Amino acid sequence: MATFRLSSARLFCGTPSALTDKFQYILSLFPQDLVFAFSYGSGAFQQHGQKSTEENVVDLILVVEDAEAFHRLNLERNWKHYSSIKYLGPHTLASFQEKWGARVYFNTLVPYKYGLLKYGVVSSSAIIADLLDWEWMYISGRLHKPVMPLVLPDANHPIRTALKHNLQNAMHTALLLLPGTFQEENLYQTLAGLSYSGDFRMSFGEDRNKVKNIVRPQIERFRNLYASFWPGLAAFAEFNSTTGRCEQDTSPAARIFHLNLLPKKIQQTIVHEWNRNGRWQDVEDVFRAAAHDTECPELVKEAVQKTVKASSWTQSLKGIPTAGFIKSIRYGFAKINKMWKSLQKTNGKS
Repeated sequence: MATFRLSSARLFCGTPSALTDKFQYILSLFPQDLVFAFSYGSGAFQQHGQKSTEENVVDLILVVEDAEAFHRLNLERNWKHYSSIKYLGPHTLASFQEKWGARVYFNTLVPYKYGLLKYGVVSSSAIIADLLDWEWMYISGRLHKPVMPLVLPDANHPIRTALKHNLQNAMHTALLLLPGTFQEENLYQTLAGLSYSGDFRMSFGEDRNKVKNIVRPQIERFRNLYASFWPGLAAFAEFNSTTGRCEQDTSPAARIFHLNLLPKKIQQTIVHEWNRNGRWQDVEDVFRAAAHDTECPELVKEAVQKTVKASSWTQSLKGIPTAGFIKSIRYGFAKINKMWKSLQKTNGKS
């Protein structure tokens, strides 16, 4: 059976040593014991239809070993970043982070020298669970796309291996969703779209062309991110870098290969949905039957959607007390305005 050589996977676009003054300044705002930190989205990379990233909110994820210790230090430095929930103290902030939603604590629409920030704090144990198993498919979904690293994890930290497995998970999932022949851009749109599949915000509050806008200006970055996985897939798929054409085996044997390497949460959801009519089949029997079923791609798609839907709702509800009511309204209106502009552009072209 083909396997991935995970050590060769390229995880990031750029290195922290190449950070601009803006991002160096942003890092200086926070306690310096970060395990891993990255910026993502339109504040990090220019998206289709945008002239620059300068006016966009900068989105960050800060990974810490001890959430309570981080919030204690961050409250001392950045008291104004927090909503009124800060008065409950760092222990409550950490508990709220670790027990609800996708295990991320966001401070939203934070003003700073160059504009506005939104940053999420997550513990290393929570992000590893999400990367390996897609427990919430929240931070893991952001890392299916190119990100700008601000602080890299130590060479031997388990996050490194988890990051590689997350990309492997995405590749197996995307191939199960795609037909026998497809173009390179279709692959990257499928990969980028996994974390938006089932997210209620995509129908209320997000740019309808979000996935295409992410992928089109970043084809080269996506190619670099996933290129090292093709040799491990040689028995089942191939990519012609000259033509951008991808071909894959969609036989039951190939599907079983991919199904067996899906993240645990997606596997569990597929088995649960398959057994909903009262029958009980174990994982092996379900995957064997699903691999022969013409609806196999739909089964995988539904499992991803259910995972994303659950975490997007709970994390959004969690964002109301952490952002505060006023900021939540402002942030929501900004998202709706972006969606409205997207619809106007779409209608203008039709």
